[in-house]
Amino acid sequence: MHELLQRDLLDLPALLAAARATALTSLTGLDERPAAVRPQAPEAALLRSAEPGAAAALRLFEQRWLPRLAGSAGPRYLGFVTGGATPASLVGDWLTAALDQNPTAGWDSEAPELERQTVRELAGWFGLGAAHQGAFVSGATMSNFVGLALAREWLGEQRGVRVSEVGVSALGPVTVLSGAAHSSIHKALSMLGLGRQALQPVATLAGRDAVDPRALELALQAQQGRPVIVVANAGTVNSGDFDELRAIAALRERYPFWLHVDAAFGAFAALDARVADRVAGLDAADSVCVDCHKWLNVPYDSALQFTRHRALQLRVFQNAAAYLGEPDEKAGGADFVHLTPENSRRWRALPAWFAVQAYGRAGHAEIVARNIDGARRLGELIAQQPGLELLAPVRLNIVCFALRGCTDAASVQARLERLRDSGEAFLTPTLFQGRWAVRAAFSNWRTRMDDVTRIFEALKGIS
Repeated sequence: MHELLQRDLLDLPALLAAARATALTSLTGLDERPAAVRPQAPEAALLRSAEPGAAAALRLFEQRWLPRLAGSAGPRYLGFVTGGATPASLVGDWLTAALDQNPTAGWDSEAPELERQTVRELAGWFGLGAAHQGAFVSGATMSNFVGLALAREWLGEQRGVRVSEVGVSALGPVTVLSGAAHSSIHKALSMLGLGRQALQPVATLAGRDAVDPRALELALQAQQGRPVIVVANAGTVNSGDFDELRAIAALRERYPFWLHVDAAFGAFAALDARVADRVAGLDAADSVCVDCHKWLNVPYDSALQFTRHRALQLRVFQNAAAYLGEPDEKAGGADFVHLTPENSRRWRALPAWFAVQAYGRAGHAEIVARNIDGARRLGELIAQQPGLELLAPVRLNIVCFALRGCTDAASVQARLERLRDSGEAFLTPTLFQGRWAVRAAFSNWRTRMDDVTRIFEALKGIS
């Protein structure tokens, strides 16, 4: 063994104690840390410590990199739909790294069974029945990719070809219909060889991000019976809007289509009785995307993909290697190596398992409700502020608003950089209904109402 590795192995208790102290210092001051920082000019080469070994690397990290990181796990970072890491999920994540399990197959441990149990528990939270089975993936982008990969295989089945065997060229032209698809849908279509141009935007309801059900039906009629893919949204990125899932699912009585629902954060509406009806009908989907490092508040990277078509999933992602075993097509029996794009994979289920065990549905429902209350309050304050204009009702956890006098991307960006540099809050720009705007996304477990007041005061300062 290399002498440095040997030394660090012997010093491991002290190294872990030092890392613990660094983490605690950072987390203890998180509420008052700048929400984001201005990136500095990049250096020409990797800065190296004068000394070798893990302890010196930790000191260099504390000096050079830690002060330049965003407080993205904190309560005033609203730039993306970004959760933090609850205490339980952080414990689970540390143990994930320490135990270093590869839950790809069930030959060597029961790590995959913990994942199956956690997936089943969370499916129940979102109102998904026993027909839906799932797995952990790296994020919403990969979850959407998996769902659309299954949709692609289903389309091939309707046309008498196995895309997973003969390739996408045998499929012919593909149509994907959606009202306000997330950018990750475009990326997934590109990666799957279907092409971004396969996506045909469908008109949304006036002033909203939700698809117009009548316009969707007309688009389906225009296909003249050809099977297509429909991507529905449960929580749009700009305004937190929802498609009417039950109405969309009912259209399958007359038109053939695969229904994929992007519910990356919107699925968690099921935990708040005030808004739970917005995800009614989610169980009717053929595939569903849910992101855990958003509202479940587990560390990056973690998401769920669900489908009621496990046989198609095995067909697409089965791995042909004797040492990995054959896929078992019995429900629930397949190893994860045959279910997702990855072979080796991080034990992402463990932080989620800790979160579920520690706080349960009720504890996470409180986070969801508190975030919704915070978003509503910020919306009320913005609506009363002369320099700000609320552009959409606060339907869930997203506040979409304009800065008066800022009519282009550059002017909005400049104001938001001032906000960032103040350290008080971090928000990101967007384009909503043809107007450059700002969105504030509430999903962090730490955010309280006094943070909302503080964020609003900072917004007043740049309006």
